[in-house]
Amino acid sequence: MRACIFSPARTAMQQGRGRTGMWVVEFEQASARRLDPLMGWTSSSDTRQQIRLEFATREAAVAYCEKHGLDYSLRTLQQRQVKPKSYADNFRWNRVVG
Repeated sequence: MRACIFSPARTAMQQGRGRTGMWVVEFEQASARRLDPLMGWTSSSDTRQQIRLEFATREAAVAYCEKHGLDYSLRTLQQRQVKPKSYADNFRWNRVVG
């Protein structure tokens, strides 16, 4: 069984940085998904795909995987780049649009 450990980025619908400091353990797909012939839905017999474990720190997530004997891959956290802006810059006379 293989797991992936990562820290999720904020979604496009979020303004703030709430719930972005946590670390998540998700299990990789063990069996292929198949199409239901009657309804056309995609289904799988692997129920581990529905599990999403959240941890406060990366070390706690790694310790969980090691304690339970799981192979894991660790995605590095990308640092946020802040570009300071001013609201008044929207109304500058020499503003470049595009």
